[in-house]
Amino acid sequence: MDGFENYTNSFLEYLQIEKNASPYTIKFYLKDMESFFLFLNREGMDDDLDSVDYQIVRVYLTSLYDQHLSRRSVSRKISSLRSFYRFLEREELVSTNPFKNISLPKADHPVPEFLYMEELEKLFTISDTSTPLGQRNQAILELLYATGIRVSECTGLKLADVDFQINTVLVTGKGRKERYVPFGRFAEVSLQEYIKNGRLELQAKRKTGDETKALFLNSRGNPLTGRGISLILDKMVKEAALTIDINPHKLRHTFATHMLNEGADLRAVQELLGHEQLSSTQIYTHVSKDHLRNVYMNSHPRAKERE
Repeated sequence: MDGFENYTNSFLEYLQIEKNASPYTIKFYLKDMESFFLFLNREGMDDDLDSVDYQIVRVYLTSLYDQHLSRRSVSRKISSLRSFYRFLEREELVSTNPFKNISLPKADHPVPEFLYMEELEKLFTISDTSTPLGQRNQAILELLYATGIRVSECTGLKLADVDFQINTVLVTGKGRKERYVPFGRFAEVSLQEYIKNGRLELQAKRKTGDETKALFLNSRGNPLTGRGISLILDKMVKEAALTIDINPHKLRHTFATHMLNEGADLRAVQELLGHEQLSSTQIYTHVSKDHLRNVYMNSHPRAKERE
């Protein structure tokens, strides 16, 4: 597969330099391309990308479905290879793009899971805020719920990104796009306490002696990872004796759901979440059964007896 390395190196440079793609995005592009090159070798094509036509692409798609991949995974692979061939066309390495007219399978859109306020309230009372780690955990929970930011955006926050004068945090999202997200009073209090006390104590535990700019630190004073945040949330759920699964993304779902349930504008929520397409935000337009029932009971003329 000598051709694989030659093609991918130039394409990955294009993604990094021209498209400013994140390492996460590049990782999946590489994985999708490698899968396609392996398929070509099994078909005896030996990396001959210019000979790939519509019929070969259909055989490739059949092989993907035979692996019982989800529609979403197949769609991602098609999109990756379509972009790859678009780049090859631009560089005049192939004459046509065989993925150009391949339609993406319709993706399933499951309703995102979210937490009810009763569940959240229990979590908010778990952390021992007299300790550095408790202060940090409370600040993470409050900030994730207050802003709806992704876990990767949370771990990427720097101390200087928090502005207490106007209560906003500067978030670097997908494609390194920046946006300002506001946070409320509860998150402000938790962040202030953590930064003024707990973070300083955690910072002092760094063995290297130099300061880190990361906002959230682990018990050794090093920047906290996404895995670390997931473990923190799991521990909080167990201590709260809740029978729920929780992860940072569920808090993001909860933020969006609660905002929309309380009447927030869909486009405003789109901006806060950092979604490029409004359709990505529309999956949150479902409402909880309790909220729907309350709206009905308070609005329908014959929903309840007149006083």
